[in-house]
Order: sequence, then structure tokens, then C-alpha cells
Amino acid sequence: MAISFGFQTYTWQMSYEKYRDQLDHIMDVATEAGGIGIEPEVCMLGRYRDAPLALLDALNQRGLQLGALCLALDWRHGVETEEERSEADRVIRYLEHFPGTVLTMVQLPGKDRSELASRQANALANINAVARRASEQGIPCAYHPNSPSGSIFRVEDDYKVLLNGLDARYCGYAPDTGHISKGGMDVEAIIRTYRSLIKHVHFKDMNAANESWSALGEGSIDHKAIMRYLNETGYDGWIMVEEESKGAESDPDRVTLQNGVYIREELAVMGE
Repeated sequence: MAISFGFQTYTWQMSYEKYRDQLDHIMDVATEAGGIGIEPEVCMLGRYRDAPLALLDALNQRGLQLGALCLALDWRHGVETEEERSEADRVIRYLEHFPGTVLTMVQLPGKDRSELASRQANALANINAVARRASEQGIPCAYHPNSPSGSIFRVEDDYKVLLNGLDARYCGYAPDTGHISKGGMDVEAIIRTYRSLIKHVHFKDMNAANESWSALGEGSIDHKAIMRYLNETGYDGWIMVEEESKGAESDPDRVTLQNGVYIREELAVMGE
């Protein structure tokens, strides 16, 4: 199987009030851009939040797949809070309607990195617990670290704690090329080091000189080299593209269509 390309809805989520119930529009743009799947965060499901069969129908009408669904929670305590467990279990039940769809997980960043070791241990305990329950229902899982200043899995030492702490029986790794670079790491080296854990991938570009987000192919990250390596090592999952640039915040449709051109002309052809 070849690598599948789709779009993560965070590109629109940055303008949340405008797009929080516009998943139909987002799916239309993703289709026009040439993607075959989407990955929304749960908060972007809008009217489909409690209607998985309606979403399945909307996707089928467009020839799209739900490649992944992203669950973002605080996970600050040693065990899930009642509210966190309830929401995670609701999402797991939702995904039972979408066989093969990846449950991606991301921790909402805090205000700082205080009490780092205990917060990392708590997050891992929660992530592994959710992944175990999801896996018992046949749902593949992957954790997606991010790079805001308050993220507890942000730099290379954090990644060692995270990726050695995930229970690989239940949870894989979803590298985000932009967040890896933002954390001061060599993107290719991280992907090579943890290749055996990778179940899902995000492509996002940035200019390393000033740490500004950019359109795909216009930044410093060598996505062609990463694409070549993933192909060579038999990766056949999703690559979800997202953009966090100022241009994306003002016009997410335009930048998605632009990224779609880059995917078709520069990346997808590498797997042919």
C-alpha cells in the first residue's frame, strides 16, 4: 500500500470561532486540494460530534476517509479524571464506526514546564490507559507531541522520556515534523530513531532561522528526504498536512490548496 495524504483541521482551528462548525466546508476544501482523508480534533466535529454515521455518510459522499481523530485533554493527574475518562470512552465508541481510523492523542500544553518529571509521568499513565482501552476495541493509537513553550514533551530529552514511556503494545508515535524542528531537534534523526514506533505522521514546515511556520516546501525541513525514507522503510499509513502560519490563520482554504499542489507535484510522485 502507498502512503495516504490528508489534511489536519488545525489549519482552520486557529480561527476556531469561524470554523468550529464548518467541517463540511473543510472536507470540501480537503477534497479540492487532493487529499483522501481528514484528521479533525474532536472540537472541530461540530454538528457531527454525536453523529458518527452522519459523518461517515458525509465522508463517503466526497470519497474521503476519517484518517484519524485527535483527542486533546489535560491529563495532569496520575489517573484520568472522571471527565477525561468519560470523554475518552465516548471518542472510543465513536471510532468503532470507523474501522482502521487512528486515535491520535495530544496533551493540551500548560502555562510552563514546572514539575516536569511528575507531569510527564502522569501524562504517560493517562495516555497508556486510554490507548489500552482503545486497542481492546481494535482502534490503533498514536501520541502526538507538540511544541508550545508549556508543552512537557518538547525537546529531545522529553522525547526520550515519552517514546521510552509509551506502552508500545497499545500506543505508537505520531511525529510532527514542524514540532520536532521547533523543539530544536533534527527531524530526520528523530524519525529514523523512533521509526519502529511510528503509526501516523504530520507534515508541517517552518523556517528554522526565525522559527516561523511556513507553507509546505517553503521552510527548512527536508520533507522530500523524509518522504523518501518513509517509502524505503515501508510506511503505508497517513501523512496529514497542516499549516500554522499567519497565512493559514487568515486564509486556511488558500494555504491548504497550495499545500495540495506541493503534495501532488513533489511528494506523492515519490511513491509511484
